[in-house]
Amino acid sequence: MKKIMICLFTGLIAFSCNTKTVDVSKESEAIMNTDRAFSEMSKKEGMKKAFLHYADSAVVLLRPDYFPIKGQDAFEFLQNINDSAFTLTWTPDNAGMAISKDLGYTYGIYTYQTKDTTFQGTYVSIWQKQADGSWKYILDTGNPGVGKNK
Repeated sequence: MKKIMICLFTGLIAFSCNTKTVDVSKESEAIMNTDRAFSEMSKKEGMKKAFLHYADSAVVLLRPDYFPIKGQDAFEFLQNINDSAFTLTWTPDNAGMAISKDLGYTYGIYTYQTKDTTFQGTYVSIWQKQADGSWKYILDTGNPGVGKNK
């Protein structure tokens, strides 16, 4: 009996240490494509409409000179933006994915353009997979850049 218990225990340990590799590249690419579509919507239909469309109901916005703007307050903050005098677009550089494949992030460079001025900065968005399989961002933040790269 003791030998059986030792064998079972050893097998349990060996089984639990087996780290199965989960391919998350497909979901990472889905987030990258969602982020690209998000930027394209911002370019064509306006930043406000795009940010409202892709936001999760529990969204958190991190903006300069504000404490975290959460949930309904974030939607009200976005609704009050007048985006008629500028265009905001971005390009994701990379994405990462949780092994659970329901939470991920993108980061990259954004471009803010008015009639007279263009400047760039960096951003990070954290995405959560929705029940219907789509992705919504749950956290968004950005920082102004100074034009230095790598």
